[in-house]
Amino acid sequence: MWEVTRRRLLGGTAATMTALALGPKSRALAAPVAPGGPDTEWRYYAADAANTRYSPLDQITAENFGDLEVAWSFKTDVLGARKEYQFEPTPLLIKGRLFLTAGSRRDCIAVDAATGELLWMYRLDEGKRAANSPRQLSGHGCSYWTDGTKERILFVTIGYRLVSLDAATGIPDPDFGTGGIVDLKLDFDQELDPETADVGLHATPMIARDVVVVGAAHTAGDLPLVRKNVKGYIRGFDVRTGKRKWIFHTIPRKGEYGYDTWLNGDADEAGNAGAWAEMSADAELGLVYVPVELPTGDEMGMFRRGNALFGESLVALDLETGERRWHYQLVHHGLWDRDIPCAPILCDIPVKGKTVKALAQPTKQAFLYVLDRETGKPIWPIVERKVEAGDVPGEWYAPTQPFPTKPPAYDVQGVTIDDLIDFTPELRAQAVEMVKSYKIGPLYTPPVVSKPGRWGTITNPGIQGGTNWPGGCYDPETHTVFVYSKSQPSVVGIVPNSDPKVSEFPQVHAIAGTTLRPQVAMGAEMSGRPPGPPPVPPQRQGRAVPPGVQVPAPVAPRVAPLRRAFWRCRGFRCSSRLMAGSPRSTCRRAT
Repeated sequence: MWEVTRRRLLGGTAATMTALALGPKSRALAAPVAPGGPDTEWRYYAADAANTRYSPLDQITAENFGDLEVAWSFKTDVLGARKEYQFEPTPLLIKGRLFLTAGSRRDCIAVDAATGELLWMYRLDEGKRAANSPRQLSGHGCSYWTDGTKERILFVTIGYRLVSLDAATGIPDPDFGTGGIVDLKLDFDQELDPETADVGLHATPMIARDVVVVGAAHTAGDLPLVRKNVKGYIRGFDVRTGKRKWIFHTIPRKGEYGYDTWLNGDADEAGNAGAWAEMSADAELGLVYVPVELPTGDEMGMFRRGNALFGESLVALDLETGERRWHYQLVHHGLWDRDIPCAPILCDIPVKGKTVKALAQPTKQAFLYVLDRETGKPIWPIVERKVEAGDVPGEWYAPTQPFPTKPPAYDVQGVTIDDLIDFTPELRAQAVEMVKSYKIGPLYTPPVVSKPGRWGTITNPGIQGGTNWPGGCYDPETHTVFVYSKSQPSVVGIVPNSDPKVSEFPQVHAIAGTTLRPQVAMGAEMSGRPPGPPPVPPQRQGRAVPPGVQVPAPVAPRVAPLRRAFWRCRGFRCSSRLMAGSPRSTCRRAT
């Protein structure tokens, strides 16, 4: 048996599912699990519909973790026509079986949890429909449903089909949809090309009260190809028949609630505003909680003027009817690509001597928004504060943004001179000189037109900073939310665009001097160099060079052209005890 290390575990996720077990000595010392003891199953993507990721199991401890050995491994790189390089599924554990999606085709498989034996595999070849999908590879996994007799595994294919399989055999359920499949590009309240429409999903369906709730995802919006993209509506389906029960328009139609938050009728033509993240649900309250992304244009909002509901809003929908019970917009008219990236965590917490049905929403901006999950009202005050406007031609700017007063932010927010490296006076002076060519400021400092001498706005958390799709977890015994965060800044600049093959937007997210290239789908097959702007040696082209960039290094829109060595550690950790209010510790310095 090879040694279990963090590096080996992380390195193996690209192509191998690994099961660990305690060695013989530790198994002998571990306390036996009595019949009727703790539930060992994992029936949802995040353990339960509340998205807590909580388990009471205690057989593996900090003391015996080093004794873990590999029990078996299952190579997933044999599934699909090309190698999987972004393995993200969380297997479900039900009655001794693991269910998950795997491989570059997103096959659905069942594996014996004790031995690693393949029990069954379901594959669907979707041809061009899958190749054109905005969200490819294995996705986040599958979902489980049972009525006590029938057992079903449901998942969304790369080509945006909802499939229901018999959990025992992997055979499609003949009573569900057409031959076990519902085409999600149909019955969508909009006409779509089945092969080319820019819509897919890598998240798992949420199942509660016999309703399957399915979101929508699109190609990333840094350089959106079109203005009038697919609208990311949310739908609920009958888990037994596949019949659509309801649809919720995340971009309201005329006459619907929220339409008047859009100016100049922009809602009629805007697209996106899907829910690409996981969802959570409270079956007792009959609610599903949907994290909605931005409408088209992650850093450009000139075609979605106004606060534009339900962009970057958490929306509670009635499971039976799809009607909106409440919503809370976390960012008004976002320009920072701060889609709500993960499911809210449902938690019953003590507040002023009473137990409150709450939810805690981790975010890319490193705020934990804590709301009453019955009403949507903040548990602690969330105040509107004035924020700065930018200088991008044709852009619309929200005058205020909501700021939670409690819990405090769990990572660095915004950029000041005090955030720069200070290991020596010389390094501090050099860093201060470098950032003079960038705009810096507090959390909601807007993107600016990128040009030599002011290349863009350094945002922190950046586009990939803060909390992303993995989300957080909750310990009901201590009423503590744990959440990871990345202290990773980004430079966000906006440049003019006149090439309709790149984007129909006249202004797009990039750094001055870069070569604009069309956005590439997540997980798309690559030939030659990876997607993104090619290397541009600015000095060779008579252009200025952003401070911190070494010629001929590429200048990529999603990578801050500042060297990370010039970012001072602020002592934040990746897992913070937020609701308990304990100090942040265990600093991991980024160098």
